[in-house]
Amino acid sequence: MNTADKTRLLREMLFARRFEERCYEAYVERKIGGFLHLYPGQEACCHGVLEAARPGRDYVITGYRDHIHAIKCGTDPRAVMAELFGKESGCSRGRGGSMHIFDVAHRFMGGYALVGGPFPLAAGMAKAIKLKGDDDIAICFLGDAANNQGAFHEALNMASLWRLPVLYVTENNLYGIGTHIERSSAVTEQYRRAAAYAIPAKQVDGQDIELVYAAAQEAVGHVRAGKGPYLLELMTYRYRGHSMSDSNAYRSKEEEQAWGRRDPITILRDRLIAAGELTAEGYQALERAIIEEIENEIIPFAEEAPQPDPVELERYVLAENDPWVMGGAS
Repeated sequence: MNTADKTRLLREMLFARRFEERCYEAYVERKIGGFLHLYPGQEACCHGVLEAARPGRDYVITGYRDHIHAIKCGTDPRAVMAELFGKESGCSRGRGGSMHIFDVAHRFMGGYALVGGPFPLAAGMAKAIKLKGDDDIAICFLGDAANNQGAFHEALNMASLWRLPVLYVTENNLYGIGTHIERSSAVTEQYRRAAAYAIPAKQVDGQDIELVYAAAQEAVGHVRAGKGPYLLELMTYRYRGHSMSDSNAYRSKEEEQAWGRRDPITILRDRLIAAGELTAEGYQALERAIIEEIENEIIPFAEEAPQPDPVELERYVLAENDPWVMGGAS
């Protein structure tokens, strides 16, 4: 990556951090309802992987910690925030909320509440890509705890047998809700589990976006070349609890502080400053511009967007409202 790319990625990660922190505030203000799972600390995972892929063209699917993945794929951040506010202008028309961001136009195929559910869906997308003969790929992001679901093993087995163009990315933040990985997984190094299905895999420092990007280039290149699936394990850490209802009492302050010193934004920022490619003043100006965008454009858009019409309560739910089912589409 050149200086321009690194600076852009720094801005994207910083935007993601401030966006999520503003979501936290809006939830406390009761402007966001339902569940809310935030991403601070894991920004290098999403941005590093998708920077090596084709965001907006490759198919991407993930779990319920999904806001930033959608934005990196090209979804308008205003539409994401409006969705969190439950508004008609949201990317899922206000029907999905935080856990179900979706944007088919940018091939972001959704966040899913069902743990492990995206594994076979990603394999299905990859199967469709292969049948069509395209050189696109499917990318599935999920947390480490999802790998204990049966769907993980079934999907990886099928993907390997059929040499499907799918990249599985494990964002290993060490915890499944409040349970440490050492208490839930017999094999804590998740990349080793792919060996059971003859799938190449690698473990990488998920806090360093340059390392993530380099590993993702190799993984994406493997999958796009028709060599079959690949699994990438990114060692990372979420700086907030699992969700807004999480007291976070199960983690020690020493552990949190140690990972806080490995903040992905700080790592890249300090590296750019040390190389003379960015100044402290330039970084501060960048941060101010991001905050102004969020406060002056994104939040007002979400607040002023219309509420869904109660008359359309059943729309997008019943099959009779689907023109493809009813034969109304050609």
